[in-house]
Amino acid sequence: MNYQAENVDAYIALLPQDRKAEFSRLRQLLLDNIPRGFVECMSYGMPSYAVPHSIYPDGYHCKPEEPLPFISLGNQKNYIGFYHSGLSVFPEIEEWFRREYQALEIGKLDMGKACIRLKKMESIPFALLGELCQKISVDEWIEAYEKVVKG
Repeated sequence: MNYQAENVDAYIALLPQDRKAEFSRLRQLLLDNIPRGFVECMSYGMPSYAVPHSIYPDGYHCKPEEPLPFISLGNQKNYIGFYHSGLSVFPEIEEWFRREYQALEIGKLDMGKACIRLKKMESIPFALLGELCQKISVDEWIEAYEKVVKG
């Protein structure tokens, strides 16, 4: 869903009441756990955590005026999307995440290439997502991104 919001607080204010608490908790989880260097911003209409131009001046190859995205949160019709770009680039981290999620026994993981679909608000694995946020540093993300994009 596309919300017209200038900042993350405004985005959260537009959310349906039954999603605000969990979405806010996910935001705080990111702020508390994402490695130093990533910044919170709005990108593609949703809250994002990205490498700023001050660290990576080239920006995102698809849209250079945007900072290099890493993780985004988006409210969708039937779920909250936790978009972690590193999952599609670091197979060992994706494998780790799938294993750890299964061990929690909270239901089937609904995940696409880089999107974890959080459908049941009462089953969001906050601690696991916090740990996932810590797995890739800014430097590791830039290096992996350049290998993928610039070959």
